[in-house]
Amino acid sequence: MAGSKEIRNKIKSVQSTRKITKAMEMVAASKMKKAQERMRASRPYFGRMLAIARHLARANPEYRHPFLIPRGQVRNVGLIVVTSDKGLAGGLNTNALRLALTKIKDWQAKSVGVQVTAIGNKGLGFMNRLKANVVSQVVNLGDRPRLDKLIGPVKVQLDAYIDGKIDELHIVSTRFENTMKQTPVESLILPIANLPGDEEKREYPWDYIYEPDAKTVLEGLLTRYIEAIIYQAANENMASEQSARMVAMKAATDNAGTIIDELQLVYNKTRQAAITKELSEIVAGAAAV
Repeated sequence: MAGSKEIRNKIKSVQSTRKITKAMEMVAASKMKKAQERMRASRPYFGRMLAIARHLARANPEYRHPFLIPRGQVRNVGLIVVTSDKGLAGGLNTNALRLALTKIKDWQAKSVGVQVTAIGNKGLGFMNRLKANVVSQVVNLGDRPRLDKLIGPVKVQLDAYIDGKIDELHIVSTRFENTMKQTPVESLILPIANLPGDEEKREYPWDYIYEPDAKTVLEGLLTRYIEAIIYQAANENMASEQSARMVAMKAATDNAGTIIDELQLVYNKTRQAAITKELSEIVAGAAAV
């Protein structure tokens, strides 16, 4: 059994760790509220942009943007992986990267090439260890996503799609459900004609009047569509990150308290045994005299 000094040192060490995890829990709780407000504020815009993009895919404009045209055979795909820059967030990044790895293996089994854009330091490190074809990256996003930092690496994938180097573009990110639940999701970005859902039956297809012309309107609108998807994915991931970190740090703080109680009990037993032994030695010495 460890001596009293070693047990006291362990107790002090765990107490120091508990102070750190408690502080991190409070910081994450503060950041979580702001991140959730940004995420919820941008959800309606993202939803409308997605609906308009689906309607455009079923319309008959005189100009067909490359993003609207489906490809015949999928030989290469682009994958955007959204993770956090920092750890200590429970299974948040692990779950998203596990989903990304599953998709990559499925594509490779079908002899489909994959090129990756990593948003976040954890995803970049994982893809480098996986020896994936990382064509662009962005890290150190901070606590608030900035579109000017996000759109540059994503444009590499968009240019590859327009040039015919990839036939589909997918994204893996984390959807914020509530404080206790964050769900990793994979969704198709391009081509828009292949987007699932919204299969409403209409007597007439969607059609629009374009001003000044279809090309100008569609290029601007579809650029905003891509920006909305990337920005919302970053917002959802940051809200999920702070929520997961708060929960993980609270669990760590509670576990540290449990360990301290157990070590304190062991310390008291050890101290009591040492006192009893000293008393026995004193009594034995007095009896011998």
